[in-house]
Amino acid sequence: MRLPHRPLGQGQPWRHRPGLIAVPLGLIGAIMAVDLATGADIHLGPLLVVAPAITAAIGGPRLTAFIGALAVGAEVALSAIFGRLTTAEQQTQIGAILAVSLFVVAFRIVYERHERKLGQTRLVADVAQKVLLRPLPSRIGPLRIASLYIAAEAEARIGGDLYAAVRTRQGTRIMIGDVRGKGLAAVGDAALLLGAFRAAAHRHPPLPRLVAHLHNTVYWDMAEPTAGPEAGECFVTAAVLEIPDEGEQIQLINCGHPSPLLVRDGQVTPLAVQDPCLPLGLGSDFTEDDYVSEPFGYDNGDLILIYTDGVIEARDGKGVFYPLAERLAGCEVTGPQQLIDRIHTDLLAHTGGALGDDVALVAIQRCP
Repeated sequence: MRLPHRPLGQGQPWRHRPGLIAVPLGLIGAIMAVDLATGADIHLGPLLVVAPAITAAIGGPRLTAFIGALAVGAEVALSAIFGRLTTAEQQTQIGAILAVSLFVVAFRIVYERHERKLGQTRLVADVAQKVLLRPLPSRIGPLRIASLYIAAEAEARIGGDLYAAVRTRQGTRIMIGDVRGKGLAAVGDAALLLGAFRAAAHRHPPLPRLVAHLHNTVYWDMAEPTAGPEAGECFVTAAVLEIPDEGEQIQLINCGHPSPLLVRDGQVTPLAVQDPCLPLGLGSDFTEDDYVSEPFGYDNGDLILIYTDGVIEARDGKGVFYPLAERLAGCEVTGPQQLIDRIHTDLLAHTGGALGDDVALVAIQRCP
């Protein structure tokens, strides 16, 4: 959920850093001064082409054209001072500076048009991501929650990782999932599953019935004859938790997803189910009889971390996977946001800032 919309003035950064204008102006003045000091035997005027070239990197088309005109004017002035303005060699040099200046101005115009289109695309993608993956509230009933989504690609905003939380009469239901597919098909499956979860979870059906509904939603969507050729290759690993407002247990159904981690007094315990289910969308049409929820202890102050495999499959420069459970063992964290921040910092340090897959994290803590 990153990516604030870039300002309209982004194509002319010199407006925000006016001191940079001194660089090309200083170059023009320095080249003229040195050329005048060395006399007519040494021609430094052609170096003036550097000024508009540099300006194109720090300013917009108008500023680049202005500096280019100054560079051409400076070359004309030097030629007139040394009395060689009418020579073919000097006119060629003036024409070359003019041609390069026009080229960098044209380049800057095309670049700014591209940036405007890219900015619009980023804005649309950002809106779509916020609709698809709504930010989780920091508090739901007795639960404190923190979440994080990191796209593997710097310019990407929409991926196949997903999470959602729904409030019910007796508690809170939370889902995390990872669509195994690529492109728009993966995004479509993520949107479909999130919509099905949000529509059904608040009605408080038994957890096995809810997961069966989610599975059948994905399964029958992939079976649609109008689906693209890549649709049948998609499935979704998911973990669905039910956390009641009262009591010391949660219910979990795991559909091929990495096991959640329980952090209690510096100890990390995987919430590994005895009978994991197939990922959503694989197999056939299921009923609630095909799913069994398993209970796990959950006391006040306990932290539960759910995550996608982009975390534990992140590698360092030597190809070593990120040891999530080991890194959490013994760590002193007081809340879900602190836990998320710690993992985020440590994960980027482990990978050198380069992730090979999308990452989603959700930390949940029950408060007294």
